[in-house]
Amino acid sequence: MPEILNRFAALPLWLRGPALALLGAGAALGQAPWDMPWATVAALFAMFLLPALRPRVAFFNGWAFGAGYFALALHWITQPFMVDAARDGWMAPFALILMAGGLALFWGGAFALARASGCGKLALVTCWAVAELARSLLFTGFPWALIGHVWIDTPLAQVAAFVGPHGLTLLTFGAVAVIAQVRLWSLAPVLLTAAGWFALDPGSAPAADPTAPLIRLVQPNVPQNEKWDPDKIPGHFQRLLDLTAAAPAPDLVIWPETAIPWILDQAQGALESSALATRGASLILGIQRRDEGRYFNSLALLDRVGAVTAIYDKSHLAPFGEYMPLGELMSRFGIHGLASSEGGGFSAGQGLTLINAPGIGLVLPLICYEGIFAEEVNAVQGRPRLMVLITNDAWFGTDSGPYQHFALARLRAIEQGLPLARVANTGVSGMIDAQGRVLGQIGLSQQGALDMALPLALPPTLYVRFSDGPVHLLLILMGLALIMRRLRDVWRITVDPIGTGD
Repeated sequence: MPEILNRFAALPLWLRGPALALLGAGAALGQAPWDMPWATVAALFAMFLLPALRPRVAFFNGWAFGAGYFALALHWITQPFMVDAARDGWMAPFALILMAGGLALFWGGAFALARASGCGKLALVTCWAVAELARSLLFTGFPWALIGHVWIDTPLAQVAAFVGPHGLTLLTFGAVAVIAQVRLWSLAPVLLTAAGWFALDPGSAPAADPTAPLIRLVQPNVPQNEKWDPDKIPGHFQRLLDLTAAAPAPDLVIWPETAIPWILDQAQGALESSALATRGASLILGIQRRDEGRYFNSLALLDRVGAVTAIYDKSHLAPFGEYMPLGELMSRFGIHGLASSEGGGFSAGQGLTLINAPGIGLVLPLICYEGIFAEEVNAVQGRPRLMVLITNDAWFGTDSGPYQHFALARLRAIEQGLPLARVANTGVSGMIDAQGRVLGQIGLSQQGALDMALPLALPPTLYVRFSDGPVHLLLILMGLALIMRRLRDVWRITVDPIGTGD
């Protein structure tokens, strides 16, 4: 073990903590928009080499490293609170501190458990990968900025078609752990990564099929603090109509989440105007709807005359945004979900389902937050021809949040082997093909319409067929191996202390 690491490990907490947090922030540079995966690898390498003599020390090391990582990777979390700063701005610093510190507890627990097992780097690989899986599922889940996500903008992202996002994370930890052995054979992951980089590169996208349906993505670029301004709503709506009506006539038009501010049962005139602008094309748009006193964040499919032919209600809602846990109680103290004025917030739909868009085929609709959950996308019954994700990333400001959200859409396309049309209010909107390539996009804070031919779909991937099952099984086997190894060590110490073998 290098002497410098031993000296670092012996530093008092008030010095070691900030240094580890800074190292964790360096690890976050692998995420979009920085896209520096080697910074992540270097930081992980240092953590795998760092000695920790007691589980309590290991917990602190993992927590401090995680706090720095999540503080930088998720610093955009403060932006939604600044849309109405007078009402919500006071919560912004608490949101970042609680989010970063809370998620870091998963990493601290992983480091402590790995150290307590006494099984070295294999234990840390296993426990850290389980921690990333756990934070993706527990308490409604938050699989954002997973370690495996650092490869999205590289050819290695194609591995997700086989093992999904958690497989990417596990492989990353495993490769770094092997390199950290600092032996000749530890070069194997480096060589395999280099070979995979070239072997998995999908290259340039094929030329668009001139006979494929034409899909128009419309990004109105409405700032969140103006979205519900009564004086500006007519102009915003007219902007959508003008962008939609431009030549040539498409086969399908897609508008973003909550594209129009009217409740569905009060929007018939607006829907008819929208249909006229499409000139015979179907229209997918985000809209709120009300049913027996409950409100839903919904996606509607309109036919050529503006009649609603399909409705999808968002089923995985964003806590503290679309609803507030203990909302009615919190509303008494003036605390509401950011996207809702009522304590109860929105109601959840029945789950992801397919809708049939004329001229396109089966479409999987996703609304904003739902696009980050790989296992939920994978659980949908039936094989769509296209995934459509509508969102309002104006909540996330103009920093890293919208870019990270867009990157996750690319990963969903790779996992499913399906094209994905992503339409955001303020960006980034774009057409993503079945291998995660961005065929065209409208940049952040830009207004425009993008016409794209429907890309080809690939056969179902291995991830589609087996989901996260193989990764779960491998983690279970690794855990059992650690238990057996620990039991063997205890046996040697308590039963056969002098190593007779009897």
